[in-house]
Amino acid sequence: MKRLFLFLQALVIGTIVIAQPVAKYSEQEHNFGIFKEDAGVQKHDFIITNTGTTPLVVQNIVTSCGCTTPEWTKAPIPAGGKGTVTAIYDPAGRSGEKFTKSLTVYTNANPQIQTLYIKGEVVPRERTVEELFTHPVGPVRFESIHLAFTNIKKTEKKIRVMQLINTSTETVKVEFDQVPAHLSLKVNPETLKPGQKGIVEGTYDATKNNSWGSVTEIIRIKINGVVQDNAYYYVSANLVEDFSKMTREDMENAPVFNITSQNVDLGKMAGNTTKEAEFKFTNTGKSDLIVRYVRSTCGCTAIQQGVTGVPIKPGESRSIKAVFSSGAYKGKTSKSIFVYTNDPKKSEVALSLTADIEVPDVATK
Repeated sequence: MKRLFLFLQALVIGTIVIAQPVAKYSEQEHNFGIFKEDAGVQKHDFIITNTGTTPLVVQNIVTSCGCTTPEWTKAPIPAGGKGTVTAIYDPAGRSGEKFTKSLTVYTNANPQIQTLYIKGEVVPRERTVEELFTHPVGPVRFESIHLAFTNIKKTEKKIRVMQLINTSTETVKVEFDQVPAHLSLKVNPETLKPGQKGIVEGTYDATKNNSWGSVTEIIRIKINGVVQDNAYYYVSANLVEDFSKMTREDMENAPVFNITSQNVDLGKMAGNTTKEAEFKFTNTGKSDLIVRYVRSTCGCTAIQQGVTGVPIKPGESRSIKAVFSSGAYKGKTSKSIFVYTNDPKKSEVALSLTADIEVPDVATK
């Protein structure tokens, strides 16, 4: 009797182990190969066969990237039946990407989790003239209307170039109007044939510009000798001190711009009134400090002259004074002032002044 019981128990256990779904996939990985971005969405079906004895259920699929979307057979797959897991890859915005993406499949089989992979390489599509040259000005299109020189030492010149194209059926001459002395802008070739590309060549001579820090020039564009309405070319640069030749000894003996506070709170102000802000500083270095330039970011803040260009001896103190006009501002207001010095560690310092501008109550009738 005991032997019979053990036999029946083993038979039941064997039946329980065997009576389960088994997911067999047609492959673990699919390679889409090389395809163009404009070929659009790529799809591949992984075939699942249930080689078990009870229905197989795909419960969920999680992908490794938002560019990949899964679809799958939602109904239970009977024993011996087939279902699909579809991987949908969207190449939009992924030019040049060599990818390997995963799809983690959760089922009621054992093991419960299986990972599938898709691979491929997206070839960039050919971009249109409108996409390459995004700024139209009459018969020509510019790659950009902003020529950025970034940082330029006050002792140097820099050259930058930008493309343009003549999209018309006529010959076009492109020039720039009233270019400042420190800047040279020319198109090469100056006259473009129909469909011809050219280059805007910009040369920035920082030695001829008395400004410091971030500066922007707004230049008018001329087509065939005519200044174009509402067509501007922007040239920007950040003019900085040249410390490249300073030795270690020079650094140790350099001036130090030591400011008491970089923020002045003017407190409460009425509208259309003015208040003076004062920023005190001391040269705590070992050689003369020179304030090269002081500028505000708003016409509402006037800088009182007298501190720039004057050597400040070690140990001496000075102050930068500004007058803020509250005008039509309302509530909490903050404005910036930039100071440029020959301190190699603090050549550009941002100051700020804040005010709480009160708005008078309007009496109700």
